[in-house]
This record gives sequence, C-alpha cells and structure tokens, in this order.
Amino acid sequence: MKIGFSQDTISYKKIDNIKLYLEIYRPKEFDKTMSYPAIIFFFGGGWIEGTRKHFVPHAKYFSQRGVMCFLADYRIQNSHGTTPFESLKDAKSAIRFIRKNVDSLHIHSNKIIASGGSAGGQLAAASAMVSGFEEGTDDLSISSVPDALVLFNPVIDNGPGGYGYERIGEQYKNFSPLHNVKKGNPPTIIFSGTDDHLIPVQTLAYFKTILEKVGTRCDLHLFDNQGHGFFNYRHFDTYKSTVETTDSFLQSIGFLKETPIIKIK
Repeated sequence: MKIGFSQDTISYKKIDNIKLYLEIYRPKEFDKTMSYPAIIFFFGGGWIEGTRKHFVPHAKYFSQRGVMCFLADYRIQNSHGTTPFESLKDAKSAIRFIRKNVDSLHIHSNKIIASGGSAGGQLAAASAMVSGFEEGTDDLSISSVPDALVLFNPVIDNGPGGYGYERIGEQYKNFSPLHNVKKGNPPTIIFSGTDDHLIPVQTLAYFKTILEKVGTRCDLHLFDNQGHGFFNYRHFDTYKSTVETTDSFLQSIGFLKETPIIKIK
C-alpha cells in the first residue's frame, strides 16, 4: 500500500433543503478487489455546535493504516434548529449509507467502526445500543449498528443527573446508551480524563461494568489530570497516546494488521 490518503465528499442524506455529507479519507492506492475496515467519526459539541472537521487528524492517520475514514455531518441546534433526537437519526442514517454501499466503497461489511467525542460519542454508542429514533425515509432492513465502538469522553448517561437531561427529558430511557445496554453490543474502547467536569469517571466505570455483565468487551482508559477534550490534536501527547491505543485495540479485535507502521505527527 502506498502511504498517503485521498479525500473527497459525498452526500448521504437530504432532509427538506438540508444536505448532509460524509467527508471520506481513503488510502491513495488500495486493492479494489479487497474490502477494508471503515471508521465513521461524529464530532462533539453537545448536539448544539461543531463541524465534521473535528476528527481530521484521526482520519488522516487511520486512512494511512488502511482504513476507510468518514467524517460525518449531522443536524445540530445552532445550524438547523434541531434536537439531539435528529442528531441520532442522522448518525444512524450515515452508518446505513456506508453499509448499503460497502461494495462501491470497498468496505468490509462486518468491520464498520463508529467513533466520536462527547456528544458525538453518544451518537456512536447510541447507534449501537438504542432502538428507535429512525429516519422515516431510511431502509430499516439495513443495519445501523456498528461492529465496534471507539469513544472519546463520551456522553453515555442522559438521565437525571447525566448530561443533556434538560433537553431530552423522560426520553432518556430510550435515548441514553447507559440505559439501553443489551447482549450483543459491539466491542468498545473508551478514553476519558479523570478531571472531566462533564463525564464522571464513576459513570464510565459503571458503564464498563454493565457492558461486561452482558458479555461485551469494554476497555476503559483513564488519563490522570486531564479534562474534557484532552484527546484532541491540540493536546498532542494525549492525542498520540489515544490514537496508538485505539490502533492496538483494533488490531486485537482483528480489524487492523500490525503494518504499515505510521508515524503519528
């Protein structure tokens, strides 16, 4: 495989006059007779703000590792006047789009990874665990459930005392990943900081416990004295550490090979 990446953008959904896009990062050259793992990244911002550019450094790295990487738009309050429920509908639509087009995208249909930070982590986790919140125009015969989860300080408790309850209300019982764990959830890795003021360590530890009780692998990596957003590229040392650990996790579940070795920079 030649090291490098190519990038383009494709529309995956249109709602009224709103078009939503996937920004695709793919290796420059790859064997078109083979299928590759895919990662779809959902940006953070409390379902209020943010852009798909959030995870560009991650997409550049993993595309060089032979992964098809997708940076997803989804509807948010500031741009579209929407609620977290529309954000989740879009996340599920985006995963369905990828799975529907695995042949033309050269993707392995059983190696689709959902990833995200903060509220984007909630969308990734909820796409795996939460039923309902489906777009009426989606083909529901196509699964929106990813095959693995990579979560960065994710919002996983939307209940009373959790994040976003004032906007989600009693729907938390159906919307919150923590409240919808079930047997068959995909293998999961979680990164968070011990000083995160939005996502308590105790909540993540409990999430890990209940996932493991239903037979799901959940690796929880805590970073001492780190706050919310510590994994972003501007915090290079912790960014590098989380990327390296994600790479090892994906190797351990058979989604990545050891080579090519890419310098993180």
